Amino acid sequence: MKAFINKLKKSSLFNNMSDDEIKHSLECSKSEIISYKKDEMIFFMDDKPENLFVLIEGAVSVCYDSLEGKRNIITTINQEGDLFGEVFLFLNKKTYENYTVAVTDTKVLKMPKEYLYVTCGENCSFHTMLTSNMLSILAGKAYYLNQKLNILSGHTLRQKLCKLLIRNSSKDGNVVLQMNREELADFLNVARPSLSRELMKMQDEGIITIDKNKIKIIDFEEIQNNL
Repeated sequence: MKAFINKLKKSSLFNNMSDDEIKHSLECSKSEIISYKKDEMIFFMDDKPENLFVLIEGAVSVCYDSLEGKRNIITTINQEGDLFGEVFLFLNKKTYENYTVAVTDTKVLKMPKEYLYVTCGENCSFHTMLTSNMLSILAGKAYYLNQKLNILSGHTLRQKLCKLLIRNSSKDGNVVLQMNREELADFLNVARPSLSRELMKMQDEGIITIDKNKIKIIDFEEIQNNL
């Protein structure tokens, strides 16, 4: 259990909670640690959302199938402590709109939905903290999606890039992105070659400089003109 708790401490769900508090919350909620083999389904589209899932080991993909039966991967979760399936718990949806499959041999924490909705009879402080962490996670995801919507509202690739760069730049123009070039292309919903061409064009025009994965804004006025 100690090894699992150390992994769970990496999750925002257990932020600022001690080992004992995490242990008691798992016991109080009657959570389970489940092992899945590679390619084993964790939940299906027709399943009723009844659990919050926390990745402990391995990786999972959230997917949906096209009308032709082709699997489309929405996202792959491979960071210990990351949550999945949480949004559907609070949407009053009778079933999931996607399914999740283990990419590798995987261990997952399943926490019952009811534990997140009501406090236990003993008014445990760790229960309140866990619920507060859950609200912070959902608020953070809502903020992220709002930011992404604002960026993708740009009419051109350059406008989208300028919105993204200005939102992630420091006062001296250094841009910090937690994405590589391929992930950035996926985020902007464009082909990677198109993204690379536009970035190089902006560098040739003296708007930015690019050094491997580092970007620096040189001409803030031109960036602002494209917002």
